[in-house]
Amino acid sequence: MSKIDPELKKKLLKESQAPFKGLRRILWIAFSGSAFLGLLIMLSRIANGTELQLNNLLIQFGACVIFPTLLIFDRNKD
Repeated sequence: MSKIDPELKKKLLKESQAPFKGLRRILWIAFSGSAFLGLLIMLSRIANGTELQLNNLLIQFGACVIFPTLLIFDRNKD
Protein backbone atom coordinates (compact mmCIF):
# COMPACT_ATOMS: atom_id res chain seq x y z
CA MET A 1 0.00 0.00 0.00
CA SER A 2 1.43 3.31 -1.06
CA LYS A 3 0.97 6.29 1.24
CA ILE A 4 1.88 8.80 -1.47
CA ASP A 5 -0.82 11.16 -2.70
CA PRO A 6 -2.02 9.97 -6.16
CA GLU A 7 -1.52 13.44 -7.67
CA LEU A 8 2.06 13.60 -6.36
CA LYS A 9 2.72 10.09 -7.63
CA LYS A 10 1.43 11.07 -11.10
CA LYS A 11 3.60 14.21 -11.11
CA LEU A 12 6.72 12.29 -10.04
CA LEU A 13 6.12 9.62 -12.66
CA LYS A 14 5.75 12.28 -15.35
CA GLU A 15 8.99 13.98 -14.22
CA SER A 16 10.87 10.68 -14.25
CA GLN A 17 9.81 10.06 -17.86
CA ALA A 18 10.98 13.51 -19.05
CA PRO A 19 13.64 14.88 -16.69
CA PHE A 20 14.71 18.53 -16.95
CA LYS A 21 11.83 19.38 -19.29
CA GLY A 22 11.38 22.81 -17.74
CA LEU A 23 15.08 23.60 -18.09
CA ARG A 24 15.08 22.46 -21.71
CA ARG A 25 12.09 24.69 -22.51
CA ILE A 26 13.81 27.69 -20.91
CA LEU A 27 16.94 27.01 -22.96
CA TRP A 28 14.94 26.66 -26.22
CA ILE A 29 13.21 29.97 -25.51
CA ALA A 30 16.52 31.70 -24.73
CA PHE A 31 18.22 30.27 -27.81
CA SER A 32 15.25 31.23 -30.01
CA GLY A 33 15.30 34.78 -28.71
CA SER A 34 19.02 35.02 -29.26
CA ALA A 35 18.73 33.69 -32.81
CA PHE A 36 15.96 36.14 -33.72
CA LEU A 37 17.86 39.05 -32.19
CA GLY A 38 20.99 38.06 -34.11
CA LEU A 39 19.01 37.82 -37.34
CA LEU A 40 17.49 41.24 -36.71
CA ILE A 41 20.95 42.73 -36.19
CA MET A 42 22.27 41.07 -39.34
CA LEU A 43 19.32 42.32 -41.39
CA SER A 44 19.81 45.84 -40.06
CA ARG A 45 23.47 45.68 -41.09
CA ILE A 46 22.47 44.56 -44.57
CA ALA A 47 19.97 47.44 -44.76
CA ASN A 48 22.77 49.78 -43.68
CA GLY A 49 24.92 48.61 -46.59
CA THR A 50 27.46 46.49 -44.71
CA GLU A 51 28.54 43.36 -46.54
CA LEU A 52 28.01 40.09 -44.71
CA GLN A 53 29.05 36.58 -45.63
CA LEU A 54 26.12 34.55 -46.87
CA ASN A 55 27.02 31.51 -44.75
CA ASN A 56 26.74 33.58 -41.54
CA LEU A 57 23.28 34.74 -42.56
CA LEU A 58 22.23 31.18 -43.41
CA ILE A 59 23.47 29.90 -40.03
CA GLN A 60 21.48 32.60 -38.26
CA PHE A 61 18.37 31.86 -40.31
CA GLY A 62 18.79 28.12 -39.59
CA ALA A 63 18.97 28.82 -35.87
CA CYS A 64 15.75 30.87 -36.17
CA VAL A 65 14.06 27.81 -37.66
CA ILE A 66 15.60 25.03 -35.56
CA PHE A 67 15.21 26.39 -32.00
CA PRO A 68 11.49 27.25 -32.20
CA THR A 69 10.92 23.88 -33.88
CA LEU A 70 12.62 22.14 -30.95
CA LEU A 71 10.44 24.15 -28.57
CA ILE A 72 7.31 23.00 -30.41
CA PHE A 73 8.39 19.35 -30.36
CA ASP A 74 9.19 19.58 -26.63
CA ARG A 75 5.67 20.69 -25.62
CA ASN A 76 3.31 18.51 -23.63
CA LYS A 77 1.51 15.87 -25.66
CA ASP A 78 -1.37 15.65 -23.13
